[in-house]
Amino acid sequence: MSFSGMVKEELSRQTSTARHCRIAETAALLSACGRITKDGSLRFQTENNAVVRKYFTLLQKTFNIDTEIAIRESSMLKKGNVYHVEITDPLQVQNVLQGTKLSVNEADRGTLFLENGLITQQNCCKRAFVRGAFLASGSISDPEKGYHFEIVCPDVRKAEQLQVVIRSFSVDAKIVQRKKSYVVYVKEGAQIVDMLAVMEANVALMNLENIRILKEMRNTVNRKVNCETANINKTVNAAVKQIEDIRLLEEKVGLESLNEGLEEIARLRLQYPEATLKELGLMLNPQVGKSGVNHRLRKLSLLADDLRENKEELL
Repeated sequence: MSFSGMVKEELSRQTSTARHCRIAETAALLSACGRITKDGSLRFQTENNAVVRKYFTLLQKTFNIDTEIAIRESSMLKKGNVYHVEITDPLQVQNVLQGTKLSVNEADRGTLFLENGLITQQNCCKRAFVRGAFLASGSISDPEKGYHFEIVCPDVRKAEQLQVVIRSFSVDAKIVQRKKSYVVYVKEGAQIVDMLAVMEANVALMNLENIRILKEMRNTVNRKVNCETANINKTVNAAVKQIEDIRLLEEKVGLESLNEGLEEIARLRLQYPEATLKELGLMLNPQVGKSGVNHRLRKLSLLADDLRENKEELL
């Protein structure tokens, strides 16, 4: 099962003890997956087994409605099953619509929408509404691969309503249009953790946090290794250049022609090509610090550069 599927499975098994929260979650589910048919029935349709179970439970516990779940094969090839829950009793349909404060959009095949924010006044109801919206049409990427949380809305009005609710929890949700839909999304890892906390998906939250910690540790180790590798390469390249300069001086003028301090460091560098500046300094008598060793090697380099320039002038 995908990470997104595990989150939905966890959320589908949570049922609030407060009726007002159950109403808010039902409203979110119906707003995304419900519509009023031409004969006046309230139809709910989804391809997710966990989502239809949650809706079925909410109808029973909140509105005392017992109905059946119809299962049909999807018209899309290899798409699995489609689950339908239909309420045909006009009084029950009216009770659900009045309770959830949903209105019917006759111009859009009887889809449902929230007229106002009455059912999401309290923070607990806002959490339930976001939970229902995610169950109905949300997804979250595998955190091992990247961080992306989204809820797809059929129109911009529903997307903006959801965005306002999510932002009330200090989560910077954004909206982008994707073909004919509008997607409310969050991409930053810490904010996706906040979204799981908002929806009260505590098990998924802990799993995501563990993955984030491991990824951050790996990234920290990689940064240190890369930094150390870069420093090693820099040191090796510098040592190679120093040895080239010393070999040139040895060939052209002889190391014995140098002053005592330069000759000593030159011979040590040839003898110990992999030694650090600090290690070379400890081998000198008397001992010299890193800056002193570096100063002597730079003088050797300048002498070698002078020889190269004189050769070029003669040519």
